[in-house]
Amino acid sequence: MKTCTLLLLLEGDNILLAMKKRGFGEGRWNGVGGKIDEGETIEQALVRECQEEIEVTPLTYHKVAVHDFKFPDGTSDMIVHTYICTKWDGIPVETDEMAPQWFNVGDIPYDTMWQDDSYWLPQVLAGKKLHTTFTFDSEDNMLAYSIEEVEKVA
Repeated sequence: MKTCTLLLLLEGDNILLAMKKRGFGEGRWNGVGGKIDEGETIEQALVRECQEEIEVTPLTYHKVAVHDFKFPDGTSDMIVHTYICTKWDGIPVETDEMAPQWFNVGDIPYDTMWQDDSYWLPQVLAGKKLHTTFTFDSEDNMLAYSIEEVEKVA
């Protein structure tokens, strides 16, 4: 099981998503983030991944969800700690891995994102805190899900 981070930058009614250019999730819009390196805390990984992927340093952020992604086909399962960031240093730029773009929260391109995003992201943007479980097949089709609203995300 891999432990990962996911960070979404919010500015007013706009959300920053980034097109994944290589590796896991290639060709999909997503937040920034990735796996935690040995010896790193979740928040250290969150900051490092954001710096590496879009050259921005998160300053003010809070945890909004923990996602448990299951892949019965043998792909490594993941626990993803998800954060909203409202203050950062720098201007998002394209890197070898990600191409960032701002979207109005009413125009999020769910059809070119992971299938689970349309289930949990609107709830998080509405201020809810969530624990979720999503199961995917080898073709990245969502097989099952559960979403639990919680008072505090652990």
